[in-house]
Amino acid sequence: MNILILTNTFTPHVGGVARSVEAFTAEYRKRGHRVLIVAPEFPNMPQDEVDVVRINAIQNFNASDFSVALPIHPQLSETIDAFRPDVVHSQHPFLLGTTAFRLARHRELPLVFTHHTLYEQYTHYVPGNSPALKRFAIELATRYANLSDQVFAPSESIRDLLLERGVSTPIAVVPTGVRLENFARGDGGAMRREMGIPADAFVVGHLGRLAPEKNLEFLTRAVADFISRNSRAHFLVIGTGPSEATIRDVFSNSGMEAQLHIAGILQQQQLTDALHAMDMFAFASTSETQGMVLTEAMAAGLPVVALDAPGAREVVRERQNGRLLLEATPTTFSAALQWVFERPPEKMHDLKQAALATAETFSMPRSADKALACYEAIKSRSTADADRDVLGWEEVMNFIKTEWDVLKSVAVASEVALSSRLFSEKDD
Repeated sequence: MNILILTNTFTPHVGGVARSVEAFTAEYRKRGHRVLIVAPEFPNMPQDEVDVVRINAIQNFNASDFSVALPIHPQLSETIDAFRPDVVHSQHPFLLGTTAFRLARHRELPLVFTHHTLYEQYTHYVPGNSPALKRFAIELATRYANLSDQVFAPSESIRDLLLERGVSTPIAVVPTGVRLENFARGDGGAMRREMGIPADAFVVGHLGRLAPEKNLEFLTRAVADFISRNSRAHFLVIGTGPSEATIRDVFSNSGMEAQLHIAGILQQQQLTDALHAMDMFAFASTSETQGMVLTEAMAAGLPVVALDAPGAREVVRERQNGRLLLEATPTTFSAALQWVFERPPEKMHDLKQAALATAETFSMPRSADKALACYEAIKSRSTADADRDVLGWEEVMNFIKTEWDVLKSVAVASEVALSSRLFSEKDD
């Protein structure tokens, strides 16, 4: 099968969508499928990319680390015609998502859309942020989903939310799978030595983009409270972002700078080593659509403490592989960290084994099976549709109106965002 994927974020950018595209692409190619990725240019891009088309983009939009792809790319047609895709898979409802929509409709190809992001949670990155802009973000994603032929929801929570919002297109729950082999073995001791963490320390860990929507001030205050009562506890953070200063300030003001360790962005083996340097994983974000970093942490055998929210509630089992907290207060979160810390060795072993078992249920092969089955089914439906009589004039006009509405919505959002023609997204 030839699969065309369009995404606004891709390597070397570090984020949930980029990692998802990379993981699915590797699994598809491993099984003999061809994948062509269309993505924006980023600084320090790999030089030896195979079947990746890069699009001109505005770099570092709004002082962020994101590229904003320009949505009109006539030069793509020749490359895509030569590739002869069977299915078009869009990762976003705007920018290259608009391009994906046009490509699919003009070539009578099925369009799949993965609703990766709760876009209304990210409007603070756009000038003019307002309740109206949040409503627009929800409406735009919902309209786009209903223009698609198949929607992938990364979790049951997001599927249910999309149904509540009026998405009528078929929805399949297809989380980004974890490559278990990438996280199974790590040298935690070496990472502790590199970061200056004592060998006998109890390490609370966190992985992700360090940004306000990840609820990191809440998380840091809860972890700092826990560490203030346990002298051998340390906090190891993997990632970068604007909230790094907040994390450092909390620990500095508490006089515990020596127990905070921020490793920055780590590549695969170093990332695995860092996870194996931890004793448990802490996560307080409520803006996720899936628990990707949680399944990765569990693949390294880590119990997780998290707030009850989309993504986390599908992964964390209360008092089985960690703690899932209904009450979102730093005191309650700190107490849950203490609960894990106080588990005797045999109980801690049970938590770790349960975490490993959970990660197995979210393996990449299982997720790829689900996605490929949907591709095959929708490809068959599309072929059947192509054999029908030519659409009536009224249906054609409705299609044109719907496409125009999407493009007009993007233009309105673009005017708010840049007083020009661009609207941008921040994605995990």
